[in-house]
Amino acid sequence: MVTLRSIRAIVDHKFFDRARLNVSATGFCHGVLPRGFRYAMLRHSFCSLNLIPARVRAIRFSAGGELPMFVFETVFTDGIAQLSYLLADTEKGCAAVIDPRTDVEVYEKLARKHGVVITHIFETHIHADFVSGSRSLANRVGTAEIWVSKEQDDYQFEARRIGDGQRFDFGTFQLTARHTPGHTPEHMSFELSQSDHEETPWAVFTGDSLFVGSAGRPDLLGDEETEQLTEDLWETLYEYFLQLEDYVIVFPGHGAGSACGADIGDRLQSTIGYERRTNKFLKFPDFKSFRKFVVDDAPPAPSHYPKLKKVNATGPQIMDRLPTIPGFAPADFRKAAREAGVSIIDTRSMFAFGGGHVPGAINIGDRPEMSAWVGQMLDFDQKLLLVVDDDENVAKVQRLIVRTGHANFAGYLSGGMKAWGVAGLPIERITQLDVQQLHELMSDDPELTVLDVRAPGEWESGHIPGANHYFIGDMRDRINGLDKEARYVTYCASGYRASIASSLMQSRGFSDVRNVTGSFKAWTEAGFEIEKPEGVHA
Repeated sequence: MVTLRSIRAIVDHKFFDRARLNVSATGFCHGVLPRGFRYAMLRHSFCSLNLIPARVRAIRFSAGGELPMFVFETVFTDGIAQLSYLLADTEKGCAAVIDPRTDVEVYEKLARKHGVVITHIFETHIHADFVSGSRSLANRVGTAEIWVSKEQDDYQFEARRIGDGQRFDFGTFQLTARHTPGHTPEHMSFELSQSDHEETPWAVFTGDSLFVGSAGRPDLLGDEETEQLTEDLWETLYEYFLQLEDYVIVFPGHGAGSACGADIGDRLQSTIGYERRTNKFLKFPDFKSFRKFVVDDAPPAPSHYPKLKKVNATGPQIMDRLPTIPGFAPADFRKAAREAGVSIIDTRSMFAFGGGHVPGAINIGDRPEMSAWVGQMLDFDQKLLLVVDDDENVAKVQRLIVRTGHANFAGYLSGGMKAWGVAGLPIERITQLDVQQLHELMSDDPELTVLDVRAPGEWESGHIPGANHYFIGDMRDRINGLDKEARYVTYCASGYRASIASSLMQSRGFSDVRNVTGSFKAWTEAGFEIEKPEGVHA
């Protein structure tokens, strides 16, 4: 619960005695300010100071008990760790959305909740990790124009162009575009200010240029552009962001878990002052040391990013609803699975999958991170057949999948694996090992090949002795050279990615593949020995 003392820290003191603020039972923060005064000056980031519970997503300010005037909503999309924003002035009745996600009905619902009309849709840059919802949102509401950068842009769909320094007036607040290249050449950030203090921004929407504890990677457009983009990123961070006042709140485009930046912090907001003091990307004395850290030490880029970049540049498909997906009886599902260009995704848990699954299926479990892994493991031209735990989960699974570019659904198995088993159709299995069994097996079977499918940084921090590193993101190509008759065990951090790997290998004809449940976390909890690559020290 927010106390009077904590509220005092974020509301301008000279207005405090005349202000009435409270937090509702649902965690929705309302501020009622004296008549004629539109907002309290925000001094600090709510989340970074832990003044308001994490579930609070909207801030509304009103004058003298009248209708709220300023609305701020954050939409966090788990799995791809993407952040989008809706800002509105309810007196003027207009709203802006920054970087809408693929499934856009959430913004329409928010606009209706606050009694406003979405008139502006802003893109910070051409996204690479999810399908932009800008065109779908504009089509859905019918009242909004899409605004994109005109600075070295590669947009190929109808949209209005923004230049550096261009301002947009929404009544009580203004947005000012700032060209912040580095992650991409065209990247724009947007400063947020009160209309009566337009030269004094109190927040900045940084897109993928500056994150909490990190910064946007400049290497996603290929080696030929990485050098220039790295120089641009240096200038953006050091000549623009670090010149802003410490109190300016940072609202980034991604949180922890996104591959658009290295080791992004788990807080969804920060301030320029806090980042100045703690963000390792802002600590380098010269460009040379900055370049080595940003480029040479960068983690692997997901393979589907260049494809999504092209989709978003040419103009994503307008999606006013989820694609139609038919349900198939087991015999029809089996027939569809034999067609060329079809992939089967089994979205159940690794335990359910291991116990029995449709031959040839790949296990990508129904969790938020499913979005990224479907994008990484399957080509866009593949037709997808789904196996779900419950038929009622089909729409949920679809929503996760379409966010990273897949909208070609061939169908789903009606009745799931229960119906498949009753139909008397063949079933494949993958043995699930606990770490005690793995430890014993490694001692008894010298021919066993243990594959660590985690990211390079995870591997270097410590791994099971004798394991071979085969990063899951590269396995579609790398496993082709492995002996399909050998015996394999796969592990990751907890088992989720390892189950993707083992099922991929089995679908490619590997005859003896097993998965380790609990994986490396369970191995360390059990107290078993770990090792590190030569030259890497604790």
